[in-house]
Amino acid sequence: MSSSTTLSFSHLTPSTSISSLEFKLNFTSVSQWSSRPTPRVESHAKLLAASSSSSSSSCINDSSGQNLFYATSRRKVLTFIASVPLILPLHEFADNFGAKAALPGLSDYVAVKEEIRKVVSKGKAAGVLRLVFHDAGTFEKGDNSGGMNGSIRYELERPENAGLKKSLKILEKAKEEVDAMQPVSWADMIALGGAEAVSVCGGPTIPVPLGRIDSLEPDPEGKLPEESLDASGLKQCFQRKGFSTQELVALSGAHTLGGKGFGNPNVFDNSYFKILLEKPWKSSAGMASMIGLPSDHAIVEDDECLRWITKYADDQSTFFQDFKNAYIKLVNSGARWKQL
Repeated sequence: MSSSTTLSFSHLTPSTSISSLEFKLNFTSVSQWSSRPTPRVESHAKLLAASSSSSSSSCINDSSGQNLFYATSRRKVLTFIASVPLILPLHEFADNFGAKAALPGLSDYVAVKEEIRKVVSKGKAAGVLRLVFHDAGTFEKGDNSGGMNGSIRYELERPENAGLKKSLKILEKAKEEVDAMQPVSWADMIALGGAEAVSVCGGPTIPVPLGRIDSLEPDPEGKLPEESLDASGLKQCFQRKGFSTQELVALSGAHTLGGKGFGNPNVFDNSYFKILLEKPWKSSAGMASMIGLPSDHAIVEDDECLRWITKYADDQSTFFQDFKNAYIKLVNSGARWKQL
């Protein structure tokens, strides 16, 4: 038997967009405790009517009205709750992350982010972002294998990962600094590194939860989408990984960074989609024929993909929002989390 406890927090600052927050804790029944119980936190991101109390202690009741315990310092509780939206907006935290992982403290998150910012310049951003796609891109939904697990560090000699050793070295400098304060996994480092690479180049700010566990072995070979696939093959490949055609197109927008010929290589914007619509590789004029990969050329010839390409070419803010959502999904794919 277990009892369900709801914590409702009010007295947030006027600038806070949520009037109050609710977290549910489940405890084993007192009669069944053989040792100190470990609470399980469930975040439901419900909006509640704020209850006012001027007391410095907060009484917490279960569904039967019994007093379970008192929180003697509301400041400590609010500090924890307030840090959650900074790591990941609350609705995304509930939808994409749940309460499966032990959240690192806000100071840990800020420390990782700051160290990454020191080493990831605009000129290095494309390589760091590519690390994310090649680590997480091995995910297969059918057997829940691969994914965002840091295994890329064992796979650098594979032909498809050529050039990524340098990008991993860049993040290694930041990881050494963070590890000296608080150990962080390679999976977390790469996931947040890619988000910062996008941000430093002018793209959307992408909140990334931390707490992933690293794999101790390489993922199976042949799991990454091949650059030579046609649009139908790409859509099937992404579907096996749990991604829709819209998410495939949004994530392809990452090719706006780097030397693939889609606008300024150091600026994250919607130039990729605008240039796709022009199909410059069909020109016989010198370097224009070298723009993009075969997969880039393929998706613009597909009617379903073309609808999203046109939409993102016309509306950069929509592309940014959809890329952010698809990126969060990508870096959570196949991740194993530290447990509470």
